[in-house]
Amino acid sequence: MFDISLVGNLLPVPLPVLGGFAALSLGMVLTPGPNMAYLVSRSICQGRGAGLISLMGVGTGFVIFLTATVLGLTAVLSAVPLAFDLIRWAGAAYLAWLAWNALRPGGHSPFQVRDLPPDSPRRLYTMGLVTNLLNPKAAMLYLSLLPQFIDPARGPVLAQGLELGAVQISISLSVNAIFILIGGGIACFLAGQPVWARVQRMVMGSVLAGLAAHMAINR
Repeated sequence: MFDISLVGNLLPVPLPVLGGFAALSLGMVLTPGPNMAYLVSRSICQGRGAGLISLMGVGTGFVIFLTATVLGLTAVLSAVPLAFDLIRWAGAAYLAWLAWNALRPGGHSPFQVRDLPPDSPRRLYTMGLVTNLLNPKAAMLYLSLLPQFIDPARGPVLAQGLELGAVQISISLSVNAIFILIGGGIACFLAGQPVWARVQRMVMGSVLAGLAAHMAINR
C-alpha cells in the first residue's frame, strides 16, 4: 500500500506547511483584485480565449515575482526592518482599500464588467503581464507572505521557494481559469440578483478587512 508520508519526506517543505500555504494562496486568489477584475472583464467582452491568453501573461508575472523572491530580494528586505514594515503596511492599506470598495454604499464587485475594447493576442498577453506586475496583492504575497513559510533549517531555500511558488501559481491559474470560463454566468446572475450581489460584496469586504487588520498588527 502506498504511504503518502514517503512523498512528504521527499519534499523540501513539509506537507502540513505546504497545505497551510496552499490555503492562504486560495484565499488570496478568491479575494477581489486587479487580476480577477481584468480577466473576467476581458473574457466577457472578448471571449474566453482572450481571457485565457491574458491569463498566460498573469502567470508570467507570477514567475517573475517568484524569481525575484528566490534570488534574494526577500533577504534584503528582511535585513532592513523598516523596508519590510513599509511593505507590510502598504499591503495592509491596499487590502483595507479593497475592503472599503466592497463594503461602501455603491461598492463594486470583481464581477462587475468593465467595457474593454478588443485587443490582439500579443497585447492581451502583455496586458495580463502588466496587470499582474502592477498588482500590489501579488507583490505582497511574494515579498511578505511566502518567506514566512521558508525555514533554512529544512534545507536549500531555493528549493523551498520554488516549491511554494509552484503551488501558488498552480492554484492561482486554476481558479482564474475557472472564473474566465464561468465569469459571464456569475456576472449575469449577480446583475439580476442585487441581494446576492450585496451579500457577495459584504463577505469579500469583511474577509479583506480582517486580513488587513491581521497584517497591520502582526509582524
